[in-house]
Amino acid sequence: MQVTINGETRDVERGRTILELLRDLEITPDRVAVELDRAIVKKTRWETTELRDGAKLEIVHFVGGG
Repeated sequence: MQVTINGETRDVERGRTILELLRDLEITPDRVAVELDRAIVKKTRWETTELRDGAKLEIVHFVGGG
């Protein structure tokens, strides 16, 4: 199935969760926020929230500094 991640269309395995997708993309989950179809998804729901065909995700990385 296809999902859009930060404006880029990608093929992903059907039934993937947000957490699995982050791992597939080699993104460390503790430093990002995820928006799914224009709604922020709490980290506590990433493991159980399955993606559907056509889903639109925005993954935002937190950057520290001074």
